[in-house]
Amino acid sequence: MPANPIEFKSALSLNKGISQPPAINQESVKKYKSKPRQKLSVEEYVEGILSQNRTILSQAITLIESSLPKHHEISRQIIEKCLSYTGKSIRIGITGVPGVGKSTFIEVLGNLLTSQGHKLAVLAIDPSSERSGGSILGDKTRMEQLSTHPNAFIRPSPTAGSLGGVARKTRETIYLCEAAGFDVIFIETVGVGQSEIAVHSMVDFFLLLLLPGAGDELQGIKRGIMEMADTIAITKSDGSNIEKSNCAKAEYQNALHLFPKTESGWVPKVLTCSAIYNQSIDAVWNNISDYVSFTKLNNYFNTHRIEQAKYWMHQTIQENLKDNFYKNHFIKQKLASIEKDLMAAKITSFEAAGKLLSFYYKKIK
Repeated sequence: MPANPIEFKSALSLNKGISQPPAINQESVKKYKSKPRQKLSVEEYVEGILSQNRTILSQAITLIESSLPKHHEISRQIIEKCLSYTGKSIRIGITGVPGVGKSTFIEVLGNLLTSQGHKLAVLAIDPSSERSGGSILGDKTRMEQLSTHPNAFIRPSPTAGSLGGVARKTRETIYLCEAAGFDVIFIETVGVGQSEIAVHSMVDFFLLLLLPGAGDELQGIKRGIMEMADTIAITKSDGSNIEKSNCAKAEYQNALHLFPKTESGWVPKVLTCSAIYNQSIDAVWNNISDYVSFTKLNNYFNTHRIEQAKYWMHQTIQENLKDNFYKNHFIKQKLASIEKDLMAAKITSFEAAGKLLSFYYKKIK
C-alpha cells in the first residue's frame, strides 16, 4: 500500500449560485410603515361618496361590514347623512342555482345598461365556508369586462355565517351606492338557501334564472322561490338547448298560473335568453322596465318600499337583541355551565334557553 494514497475528487461539483433577493422588500415595508393610512372623518366619507369617489365608497362599505363597535357607530352616522340622497335607483335581486350562468348573465346585462348611460352597482352575497369561515369572492374575476367599466361597481360580500347580518349590511350598502349616484343596483345570491328571502325583502324586482332540461320543471325548484319571482328567465337558450328551453318556458308559465295573484298586480312572465350569445338580454331589461312603470303607476312601488323599511326595522331589532344577549358579561359567565349541563343531558335545550333568558332579563332590569 503506497505511503501517500491518491486522493480522488468527485467529477460533480456545485458552483456557487447567485444569491436570491428577499421575498419581502424591506424598503417598501419601511415606506408603508412610515405613512400610516389616514383616517377620514364622517364628513369626509360623506363628501367622498356624494362626489362618487370609488375608493372612499369601498372604505365606507368596509366599515359597514366590520364587526368592531366603533366602526358600527361611524357607519351609522355616514348612512344617516347620506339617507336624503337615496331611493332613486331600481333595486333588482337576481338568483339561480350554481351553474345557471348568473355571472355571465349579469355581465352581459350590465354591459347593456352601462352602454345606455346607466350607472350599475353589483352587490354579490357569497356563502362562507362553515369550517374555515372563508369565501371565494370571485365575482370580479368572473365579470372581467364589467368590473373595469367606469360606470360599474362590483362588491362581493361574504355571509360569514350570519345571513341576517350580511343582509342588513347589504341593505345599508345599497343606501351608500344610491348616494354615490348608481341608478341600477343588482343584488346577486347563490340560490341554494334562505338568502333569497332576505334579498327579496330589499329589492323592487326579483329575477329567477333557471336552466333548461334540468329535471322535472315543476318539482325541481322550490315553490317559495317561484312565488317570489317577478320574472323567470331560462338561460343558455341556444344551440341544442332551444327546444328544451321552449318546453321549460311553457311548463313554468303554466305553473305560474296556479299561484295566487301577486300583491303588485303584475303577472310574472317566463323568458328565454342566452348570455353567451347576447340573445334576448334586452328583452329581459325591457320586462324589468315594464314592471317598474306598472308598479309606479299603481303606487305599489312606493308602498312596497315602505313595507320593506318596516320589515327591516324589526329585523334590526332582532339582530341587536341577539348581539346584546351574547355579548352580555353575565351571560358569558353563565353560558359555559348551562352548556355543560346540557351536554350531560341534565336539562333539555328548551330548559337551557329558558334559564339563560330568565337570567338575562333579571340582569338587565
